[in-house]
Amino acid sequence: MKQKRISFYLGKKQFNLDIHSCNFFEKGTGLMFKRGKTAEALLFEFKKPTKWAITSYFVFFPFLAIWLDNKNKVMEMRKVKPFKFHIAPKKPFSKLVEIPINSKYEKIVRLLKF
Repeated sequence: MKQKRISFYLGKKQFNLDIHSCNFFEKGTGLMFKRGKTAEALLFEFKKPTKWAITSYFVFFPFLAIWLDNKNKVMEMRKVKPFKFHIAPKKPFSKLVEIPINSKYEKIVRLLKF
């Protein structure tokens, strides 16, 4: 995984986050099998808009899923609980951000009002 800084927009408010950009293989596992206290936020980028569904099977902690358009505007946000089989957004998206709910991301989770 490579480190990246992303800015995304919820309404007129901008959020900045240091994040790990997932490669092709990492897109298949995401936060699976990671430790909740040390898990890092992940960025999934797609070449064209998709409605790709995610799962939280083998993710042992809750996390925020944030679906973004190609201009990094938040299209949808959801708190995802562990061991859910199918989580799909309502509209196609260009990027997905997964933020573990842990002490490292406590501030941004609070600012996003989750």
